Amino acid sequence: MLLDSASMYFRAFFGVPEITAADGTPVNAVRGFLDFIARLVEDYRPSDLVCCWDEDWRPQWRVDLIPSYKAHRVVTANPVGPDVEAVPDPLEVQVPIITDVLAAFGLAVRGAAGYEADDVIGTLATGAAMPVDVVTGDRDLFQLVDDAAGVRVLYIARGVGNHERVDDAWVRAKYGIAAAQYADFATLRGDTSDGLPGVRGVGEKSAATLLASYGDLAGIRAAAADPASPLTPALRRNLLAAGDYLDVAPRVVAVARDVELDRSGTALPQAPADPARLADLAARYNLASPVERLTAVLAART
Repeated sequence: MLLDSASMYFRAFFGVPEITAADGTPVNAVRGFLDFIARLVEDYRPSDLVCCWDEDWRPQWRVDLIPSYKAHRVVTANPVGPDVEAVPDPLEVQVPIITDVLAAFGLAVRGAAGYEADDVIGTLATGAAMPVDVVTGDRDLFQLVDDAAGVRVLYIARGVGNHERVDDAWVRAKYGIAAAQYADFATLRGDTSDGLPGVRGVGEKSAATLLASYGDLAGIRAAAADPASPLTPALRRNLLAAGDYLDVAPRVVAVARDVELDRSGTALPQAPADPARLADLAARYNLASPVERLTAVLAART
């Protein structure tokens, strides 16, 4: 089980009522995140679990290719929801507490300099020795879905308690494409939340139609360059005009699968690694209930 950690703790912060420690430190995101993990572990009983981390949520190499990439999220004033990367102060102070608690539990945390959590997840999911569940509210990770390899997404956009199990059939039913086509689909459609302009005049339906006809982005671009292809003049014109964008966008959109990472030490513990430290954190930050819940869930695994 690979957790998109920021996706989860942002949702915990915005979805769990405000609660504080004795010293006034807000801890709703910490409590919510721990409860999310406990629920997922109880429901799915994974043998291994990794909390995947954004060491760089807006890598420079992606910005160099598309300067608008996540540019709107740089604004720090008054974030209003979980898609805003600028961390509000009441959440920012909780992130170090989350990392301390994860360490005390002995849960594996992985990140890599210059890469997003998506890239960590993509690398760990690719070539994994076991089936993989990716937990995220980010649809970009649908590109990792691979029925043959046993990779699916537990999509938490509507909440951890109301998540959807995304496999290839789900992607086909939702978008009319195979999961393997999702990165090309997202490139064509664009994504305002990521600052990706897409191809003018191409939305989800037309992107799916193009992929059904030509298979992939390379086939679509070849058709646009072929005067004999049956593309409409407007669509051909828009695809050709987007050539510079289409030259670089696939690398930006594609989740990296070759990040240098330590794949060892990911087994889910059956007991906290540092009980004394965990007890101290639980008492200091008003975390007794979620810590007890997760501890019990870990112990109940067989």
